[in-house]
Amino acid sequence: MEPPPLVLLVGLALLGAAGLTRSLSITSAESAFEKAQGERVTLPCTFVLSEEDVGTLDIEWVLIPADIQKKEETIILYSGDRIYNHYYPALTGRLQFTSSDPKSGDGSVDILNLKSADTGTYQCKVKKAPGVESQKIQLNVLVKPASTKCSIEGSQEIGKDIILKCASQEGTPLLYYDWRRVVTGTQGLPATSVLNKNTGELLLKNASKDYSGTYNCVASNRVGTDECSVELNVTPPINTAGVIAGAILGTLLGLALLAFLVFCCCKKHREKKYEKEVHHEIREDVLPPKSRSSTARSYIGSNRSSLGSMSPSNMEGYSKTPYSQVPSEDFERASGQNQTIASSKGGIPSAYSR
Repeated sequence: MEPPPLVLLVGLALLGAAGLTRSLSITSAESAFEKAQGERVTLPCTFVLSEEDVGTLDIEWVLIPADIQKKEETIILYSGDRIYNHYYPALTGRLQFTSSDPKSGDGSVDILNLKSADTGTYQCKVKKAPGVESQKIQLNVLVKPASTKCSIEGSQEIGKDIILKCASQEGTPLLYYDWRRVVTGTQGLPATSVLNKNTGELLLKNASKDYSGTYNCVASNRVGTDECSVELNVTPPINTAGVIAGAILGTLLGLALLAFLVFCCCKKHREKKYEKEVHHEIREDVLPPKSRSSTARSYIGSNRSSLGSMSPSNMEGYSKTPYSQVPSEDFERASGQNQTIASSKGGIPSAYSR
């Protein structure tokens, strides 16, 4: 009895499938990885060869660009028992085969010191004619939260609404924020607080003195955390009226001092101007002093008039006149003139004697 045609077809299919399993195949199954920046990742690519694969073994890793219009780039290659890893400058010094002998069936690669730019789709291609097999792996490099800062917005007074803010300067979204109050025996938040985990804001309504303390914020994403803290000190309201009154009083005192300084400057300026005017008027009223020669001449002239009326009886009194007080050069000139006068006057008695 011959087997039905359907049974023959199934048998042939099973034999074909068995033949396919003996050809080259990649055995690693992981296809997606998520790592933090700075970490290390191993992209697996283990394979099994068959007796039919007799060609040269080539293991090639390529980076598939997100833009489908761009060509894929080879990043590392094993061929003819040699390794070539100079194709992709961005991974120079950070990319290597995991196994020292990739032909043993392990074509996995290690990427060291991961960067966010390393995010992408990688493909492992194993070729050994006639067998060819490939596998894609998605790598996502995330940045941990870092440089997280806490701050307080609003007046820290009793009865006021206060907002505690928390934000990370670095970190791959999505970032989540969580606040807690560090108090001895408890870490709970005040009953009136409202937390927004996406923005990192903690609203404290109608604050009281009991709200004072240290508050800690933790920022997190899928690969790490970072935190910061802030000290809250809720105090009684400030006396606004007293502050305003003090400000007004200070302003008035300042204006008064300014006015006093201006007055002093103006007064000083007027005094200097008055002194200059008085000094100028005095100099215009005073006559210039006589010279010594003119003084001597006036003195000699007076002596001449006196000598004209002299008689031999009163010569004795004038002989003792202090001529030494008269300047020398004028005195000599006057002496010569006196001798002439004396000789002319001395001739008068002789005329009468005749």
